[in-house]
Amino acid sequence: MRIGVAGVGRIGTMHAANLAALDRVDEVLLFDPVPGRAAQASAELSGTKAVDDLDTLLGNVDGVLLATPTNTHPEMLRASIAKGVPTLCEKPIASDVAEMAALIADVEKSGVEVLVGFQRRFDPAIYELHRRIRAGEVGDVYLVRAVGNDATPPDFSYLPASGGIFRDLLIHDLDCVPWLVGEPVVEVYASGSVLVHQAFADADDVDNAVVMLKFAGGAHATLAGGRHDPVGYDHRIEVLGSSDSLVVGVDPRTPLNSLEPGGHVAGPDAYPGFPERFHRAYVNEMNLFTQVVAGEVANPSPARESLISLRLAEACEQSRRSGAPVRIEGN
Repeated sequence: MRIGVAGVGRIGTMHAANLAALDRVDEVLLFDPVPGRAAQASAELSGTKAVDDLDTLLGNVDGVLLATPTNTHPEMLRASIAKGVPTLCEKPIASDVAEMAALIADVEKSGVEVLVGFQRRFDPAIYELHRRIRAGEVGDVYLVRAVGNDATPPDFSYLPASGGIFRDLLIHDLDCVPWLVGEPVVEVYASGSVLVHQAFADADDVDNAVVMLKFAGGAHATLAGGRHDPVGYDHRIEVLGSSDSLVVGVDPRTPLNSLEPGGHVAGPDAYPGFPERFHRAYVNEMNLFTQVVAGEVANPSPARESLISLRLAEACEQSRRSGAPVRIEGN
């Protein structure tokens, strides 16, 4: 099997390395719009080969991964489905709801499998949490709590194009938590502050935010996200139900210090960033993608479901600015 990777920045290079390490992948073809970038990446990654343009890439692979900037996703995704090439596209597949809805319609009309790269769905522990909820082992879900904190802020030059904290950082939990609960969100409330650096305010953004989701069945979820954690990168999800209380994201590398005797203390190898925290998820994502390409498993992250998280992110932004809850209709 040959898999293509379009875009060999930090994320694309990581995906290419994980793909090349899979036994069933014979070769990974690399393309990047920046001249020379794919060749440089290929020289550093065994099992890969650089090509000069997207058409050549799409014409010689069984599946393709898109890791180019967000504004290029719609054009590239339409090119890949036109060639009938199963595609894994990094989130988001488009920048706004209207553009994404039109793109999803094209994807579904094509019949080509398109996965969206929400890596938390591929994390083994989070997937097990999903399985237990679906199997009824948690009972009725009462409350979900999710925490996601970057260890260090992103480059400030990135902020104006990031889409804001809800579309960039919290979008992952806005996808994952409703997927876990399995019910539509009916109301959103969000609040945010600038506590880390003035650069976030200058970009009309916030660097710490809290979201409350209310689900159709009455359960609630609270999501908290921040751009700086001095101890390390932290992502946890807790689920409290009528039959069990479960957590993912707590292990010896979790950047959290307990003041209780014998409680958890962060070690010197606390997670420095999301690639390390979600390493198993990213490897599993590539493995499952090749299985989808081979027709062996169902698509675990279809394009239409990614529309939910973007709608919620836009509702969060509206709520933050207005200070009022936002009702979600038809989600």
